[in-house]
Amino acid sequence: MSVPTEGELYSQLMEHIRKAQEACAMMAHLRKANGDDRNSLAWLEVSENFKKTQHVLTHLAMRRMQ
Repeated sequence: MSVPTEGELYSQLMEHIRKAQEACAMMAHLRKANGDDRNSLAWLEVSENFKKTQHVLTHLAMRRMQ
């Protein structure tokens, strides 16, 4: 087993966070479709937090890779 590079790890993290963000957005959609607006908004908020995390991670990776 080889040791991954920082770039590979950043890439893996971005992919996992993107998938988590998409899953939360879908959960929000499904909750709203079922009439559960309160939980829908909570899932949407979690989705938005993952988007913010993606943004921060992108900036960290860009700074590190310079």
